[in-house]
Amino acid sequence: MTYRWTLSGVGDTQRFAERLAERLRPGDFLALEGDLGAGKTTFTQGLARGLGVRQVVNSPTFTIIKEYQGRLPLYHMDVYRVGDDVDSLGLDEYFFGDGVCVVEWASLIEDVLPQERLTVILRNEGADTRRIELVPQGERYVTLCEEFDVDARTGD
Repeated sequence: MTYRWTLSGVGDTQRFAERLAERLRPGDFLALEGDLGAGKTTFTQGLARGLGVRQVVNSPTFTIIKEYQGRLPLYHMDVYRVGDDVDSLGLDEYFFGDGVCVVEWASLIEDVLPQERLTVILRNEGADTRRIELVPQGERYVTLCEEFDVDARTGD
């Protein structure tokens, strides 16, 4: 099952992610997909705010991994430039750690991703319109999406 929303602007995207973050638990894994400029980092900024992160969150394109502290640790990764060196990064400690793991361009390292995860697909659909799709894999994420979908559509 795929859950879909259409949002307007950066603010809506960040508020959406902030509300989703309220439901996240230690060990949760989000795989972010979307073209350049689709809003992966914008989404992560909202997620971080929802987790209580007070630091500035920006793309880890050249550092690959950034860690932030909030109500839960946030591990933000951008694997666009990793190539074949994925094994040397020690990703398991992040993927299966006590924080929330967010990986931009996750499909590039599909072979090492956790089987159970929430895939977030972002698409630009015009000047100020963004489409977000949540694709749950595993019971934890199906339940998360079902509960979040009801709340998001009713405004709770």
